[in-house]
Amino acid sequence: MKTVVENVRRYLQLISSQFVRNPELAELRIAEVPESSMVRFRLILDKADIARVIGRNGMTASAIRSLAKAVGEKYGVKVIVHILSHEEAEMV
Repeated sequence: MKTVVENVRRYLQLISSQFVRNPELAELRIAEVPESSMVRFRLILDKADIARVIGRNGMTASAIRSLAKAVGEKYGVKVIVHILSHEEAEMV
């Protein structure tokens, strides 16, 4: 599971750095659920950067999630990626 977490973490950091204008406000939280072999990633961004990462009609976010899931499937791990603003992350 550590291989999946590290690979997806690096991927999300690389991709998010290409889209965000406020990288100092970007945060990546990782929660592993070992008994179900699931990993949840929360990419928390400044509200102004959310639209850039989600993209038109959610196409960019969909592509980001698809590639992250593909890495997980290779190792038999379910990968979930949430893209949230800081305000939304405080509510959850």
